Amino acid sequence: MKNFLMATAAAALTAGTAIAGSHSGEIKIGVILGFTGPLETITPSMGLGAELAMKEVTASGKLLDGATVTPVRGDSTCIDAAAATAAAERLITSDKVDAIMGADCSGVTGAILQNVARPNGIVMVSPSATSPALSTAEDDGLFFRTAPSDARQGVVMTENIMDRGFKSVALTYTNNDYGKGLADSFQAAFEAAGGTVTVSAAHDEDKADYSAEVGALASAGGEILVVAGYANGAGTQIIQGSLDAGAFDTFVLPDGMVGQDIVDTIGPDLTGSFGQYPGTDSKGADMFVAMALGASLNNPAEAFGGSDAFAPESYDAAALIMLAMQAAGSTDSAAVKEHIMAVANAPGEQIMPGELGKALDMIKAGKDIDYVGATAVELIGPGESAGNYREIEIKDGAVATVAFR
Repeated sequence: MKNFLMATAAAALTAGTAIAGSHSGEIKIGVILGFTGPLETITPSMGLGAELAMKEVTASGKLLDGATVTPVRGDSTCIDAAAATAAAERLITSDKVDAIMGADCSGVTGAILQNVARPNGIVMVSPSATSPALSTAEDDGLFFRTAPSDARQGVVMTENIMDRGFKSVALTYTNNDYGKGLADSFQAAFEAAGGTVTVSAAHDEDKADYSAEVGALASAGGEILVVAGYANGAGTQIIQGSLDAGAFDTFVLPDGMVGQDIVDTIGPDLTGSFGQYPGTDSKGADMFVAMALGASLNNPAEAFGGSDAFAPESYDAAALIMLAMQAAGSTDSAAVKEHIMAVANAPGEQIMPGELGKALDMIKAGKDIDYVGATAVELIGPGESAGNYREIEIKDGAVATVAFR
């Protein structure tokens, strides 16, 4: 990761908490996600995915000689940096968490990283913060993510659109780090591929009316509308407004817009719209779905591949934290951060969902592991996923997977 100037200070700050946690036999991991706000229909499964990994490890009794793992939830709201920072501070100072699984949206993740995680020397592994800016953020080696950067999604979205024969698009994006980062990376990739972006316009969340935004997008024209927003936020309202005005009838849905809730809200008019979100057709993905269904975390129709984006990444994020703790022999983030890349990547025996107890045994015995997990984990560069994507289309009232990229 980028630099380690604060490593000594971070170790000093966290050592007391880490030792106390080890002696008590309880390890606390914060689960900070937008349980309210524009991703509130996606985050419940994300939280449950992370907690599924924690339950698996606790049941094994093999982490740091039998420690139990307790999840402690915090609400990032997705969009309110002050509220997210306060929630993270509570997790660290009051709940005494040893690490954070989260946050979810890029802006609040960056705020927590700079205002809470770095000053307190706490490891964070985000399952869904995708802003390219996080790749170069100062993090003292504490920040990782199991989701790929939107620099990659911009290219994948371009390929998805071009392969369907569209050459001209209008683009609207939520006015924050996530939206701006994705919009910029997509526009650069799309124009480099010979496409035309007629307009790239920001929209704010929580407005009562978006008719002006829809009018501007319609005036600019374009064969389809790319909506880089949130499924429970302004993005859905802009789509509905566009349909009502006859401005657009086909929409591109990036990761923040993918969810069964938007399909149910818009109805049949969303049929034929398409998009993508991080995902893989690996063996581990199927194993995770089976585990999730067995644990009653979802229903068979959705199966963690239909509407629950980032639930597998959440399982993997929590798993990496705990495996790195075992490799470090400590819950001290100053030590844990040094082992996350090693347990995530080759060399070593591949570890799938449901095999965390086996992995903990191997690590204790001094053997190498290569954590593959639910999303074919491979961490590159600044501790982020290399990136696989699930291409989706809205069919028969549901989110259907049509390909992987």
